[in-house]
Amino acid sequence: MFLNSYHQSKNKEIYVLVLLILFSVLIRIPVILIYGDTSLEHEWELLVNNLIEHGQLVYEIFDNGYLLPNLWMPPLYAYYLYCFSFLGLEDQNYILLILLSQMLLASISVAIFYKINKLFFSQKVSIYSSLLFSIFPLHVYASGQISSISLQVFLMILFFYFFFQITNKKNFSLIIIFSFISGLLILLRGEFRIIFIISIFYLFLFFKISIKKILLIFLITLVTTSPYLIRNYIIFDKFTILETSGYNLWKGNHPSALANSRVEGSEIPNENLLKLIDAIPKNKYYRINRDKLFFNQAFNNIIEKPIEYLIFSLKKVISFHFIILGSMDPRYWNPLHYLPILLLGITSLIGLILCNKKSYKFNYLILIFFTIIIIFSMVSILPRYKLIILPLQIIFTSVLFEYVKKKFFTN
Repeated sequence: MFLNSYHQSKNKEIYVLVLLILFSVLIRIPVILIYGDTSLEHEWELLVNNLIEHGQLVYEIFDNGYLLPNLWMPPLYAYYLYCFSFLGLEDQNYILLILLSQMLLASISVAIFYKINKLFFSQKVSIYSSLLFSIFPLHVYASGQISSISLQVFLMILFFYFFFQITNKKNFSLIIIFSFISGLLILLRGEFRIIFIISIFYLFLFFKISIKKILLIFLITLVTTSPYLIRNYIIFDKFTILETSGYNLWKGNHPSALANSRVEGSEIPNENLLKLIDAIPKNKYYRINRDKLFFNQAFNNIIEKPIEYLIFSLKKVISFHFIILGSMDPRYWNPLHYLPILLLGITSLIGLILCNKKSYKFNYLILIFFTIIIIFSMVSILPRYKLIILPLQIIFTSVLFEYVKKKFFTN
């Protein structure tokens, strides 16, 4: 009797997961075909073309013909795009295949998101939450864009899922998968290093994960990132993934951005800064020295007007949680885009206030949510970055939904 009940429950869950994936695929296909990108552009075009032509991950080529190895963009998504080039497809089919792969990743992430929700909510609430994640316009539209954000959301969902798995089960394979995903995320997004460190400390302090397992996680994560770390040490005499923290800090904290209360579209260096940039020697340390220059500029800006920049950072927090009022992208102001974002910002904030789930798991999600918010309040916020906190905001909105259901619709 018990076995039959267990198998029925298991089969029902598999059925739900398959339906969520199929539904997500179906709603993304027309978006990709109608609105999807048709070519590589900007930094991705440069990186992939240089990988194809020169066999090196190069972002820029100096006038003397020197190929400057990349320290500007995280490498993982460039290699992701590069892998599809081996199929020898024509440009249009090459791009279409990339977008379809992102569609599949987004659809699988919806199913995994459902599994995460089941840790906190009933099956019905978890299905509603997952459907909202599936049909949310920004999430749907992202699948059709050549951008690392789709891969990042997929890996972040996996990261959360396996984070909770290793707190419940003593399984060596789960630790390997979790650590490998952590390494991939470090290669994909610079700020993830902070999230990773906080997560490891949280595992140790609150879930009492043993020191041996913590060290194992660090080791496997290091092994995952080591090829790129070693590559950069050989070239630049430094263990590093990126050298962009100084630029990102400056981009979010320079006089023009402060004056306009807007980072987006105002990150053009002034004449004096351009002269300092031009004076940097064009050698292999160019990106490292350039980033130091931007860091010093940002630091000086903040020191000169600390209160003003603090207020500006608080404005960015509000923008990131709700909507970017100063966005200059006309597509941003499509009602199908900004109204769901604004509504979700309101409902998730109420859900956070109402939250009484005193569990280490739920508190971890809250901690990561505020960590991400703080990180981006110090740098710059682009519209697509909203996807990074979207799953968490939907979970907080589900808290509100659950509260309303119990308060007004339960006899």
